[in-house]
Amino acid sequence: MAWDGRTVLAVVPARGGSKGVPRKNIAEVGGLSLIARTAAVIKALPWIDRALISTDDPDFADEARRHELDAPFLRPAELATDDAAAADVWAHAWLAAEAQHALRFDAALYLQPTSPFRTPAHVEATMRALVEGKRAAACTVSRVPGHFTPQKLLLRDEAGTLSFFAADGARHKNRQTIPAYWYRNGYCYAALRRTVVERRHIVEEDCVGVPIDGPIVNIDDPFELDIARWLAARTS
Repeated sequence: MAWDGRTVLAVVPARGGSKGVPRKNIAEVGGLSLIARTAAVIKALPWIDRALISTDDPDFADEARRHELDAPFLRPAELATDDAAAADVWAHAWLAAEAQHALRFDAALYLQPTSPFRTPAHVEATMRALVEGKRAAACTVSRVPGHFTPQKLLLRDEAGTLSFFAADGARHKNRQTIPAYWYRNGYCYAALRRTVVERRHIVEEDCVGVPIDGPIVNIDDPFELDIARWLAARTS
C-alpha cells in the first residue's frame, strides 16, 4: 500500500538473550505474546508494505511466523549482544529485507515488542510526523515526571550528605517551575533510509518527538511485566 508513495518496512527487534526477564519477547500479556501483540498492530496498518522480525532465537522466529510476521533470517551473533547498537540491528534488517524482496524501502519503523500497549494510532502518528514534518527521524516520547527531572535529583557523598544535582535545584520548590523534559518511551521509531542505513543514526539529528499521553509500560524487568499483565486484565 505504501505511505504517500513511500515504501515502508516494519522491523520488530526481538533478541533472545534478555536477562531481566528471560524469554521476555514471548511472555504473554492479555493472552498474547509480546511478539503477537506487535504483529497485530502491524496487521492493522495497511500502508506497511513488508514486516519482519530480527531475532537470533528460533522460537521467537516461529512465534512471529505464527502471527504472519516474516522471519527470513536469524540475526548474526555480533548483533545479538547486550551492547549491539540498535541502529546496526535496524540497518541489517533493512538491507536484508531489500535483498529478499528486491525492493528499496524509503522509510522504516522499529517496533520493540516490549511495549504491549502500543496502538496503530501511535505508529501512524509517528510516521505522519516523519513524513509531513520532512524530518530524518521520529520517535514517541513521554514527559519525565517532575520528581525525576534534573532539578529534583540529588547527589549523596561518602558522608551521606545530600546536595542538588542541578545548580538551580534549590530554587525549584514546585514542579510547575521546572522545564519540560522528555524521554524515549520505546513505543515507535520511524526513519528515512539515509538516516539508518547510510548514517546509522536514529535520534542523533533532525528527529521529531511524538508525545504519547497516559501511563507507559515498556517491559524490562519482572515488575514491569506484572504491571502490564495487571493493566491488560483490568481493561479486558
